[in-house]
Amino acid sequence: MSFLPMIAIVGIFYFLVLRPQSKKAKDHQKMLSELKKGDDVATQGGIIGRITGIKDNEVTLQVQEGVRLRFLRSAITGVYTGDAPKSDKSEAKAS
Repeated sequence: MSFLPMIAIVGIFYFLVLRPQSKKAKDHQKMLSELKKGDDVATQGGIIGRITGIKDNEVTLQVQEGVRLRFLRSAITGVYTGDAPKSDKSEAKAS
């Protein structure tokens, strides 16, 4: 009898925390794999720039004319549309 409440708690935890978090991570990985030259993106540090080069796990952003910065691909939070970064959450709502 005491296992039933524990199983229910684990089930609730899975559906409220683990499942949405794994879906968000999967969407973020998809967005990172679809990045291409010329995309405007925002980084975790709040830097906005245009992609000028992509290597395996590295992205080069032009943040100003003549100023390029290298970032890890995982530091990109989303594609920048002008108002705010279009992160994974925004893409999921748009679908």
